Amino acid sequence: MAKTEIKNLQGKTDKALDFLRGEYLAIRTGRAHPGLVSDIKVDYYGTSAPLKQMANITVPEGRKILIAPFDRTSLKAIEKAILASNLGITPQNDGESVRLTLPELTRERRTDLVKLVSKKAEESKVVIRNHRRDTVEVLKKMEKDSKITEDELKKFTREVQDITDDAIKKIDEIFKAKEKEIMEE
Repeated sequence: MAKTEIKNLQGKTDKALDFLRGEYLAIRTGRAHPGLVSDIKVDYYGTSAPLKQMANITVPEGRKILIAPFDRTSLKAIEKAILASNLGITPQNDGESVRLTLPELTRERRTDLVKLVSKKAEESKVVIRNHRRDTVEVLKKMEKDSKITEDELKKFTREVQDITDDAIKKIDEIFKAKEKEIMEE
């Protein structure tokens, strides 16, 4: 039963890391990436749908994104959704597709982005630590209910701490990589 709790913790930490990676994809660096716009919600015939379900999103050049909708009648809705998002990019509609040209990032904007990335990394660490605390509480309750021994509690608590330390180390690595990517000119 304690092993199940530890497996659950591992699954939760993996999900937290995947979530952080997904969050970082949406943060703009100097280069274009389909992840910048793929989750923008577009109001399409009264239903809100992510852009990635409505169009092919490609990167023909380093700072350009090309959005080719499956249905051309949705071009105006896509354009409107991009303008409403906080990307700060003006879409260009050519009747067939929507093109986005990413402007060069200023030094000040890069610094702000690093702060945002740092904040998201710290939030992920808090989530991981909360999962650790919850798992340790469950293990202590098991020991109190005589389901595991005191020695097993110590062993399992060490495993939980190892998983937590590993996850926090990975968060730091992901953060450093994203920070480097943002600060590249």
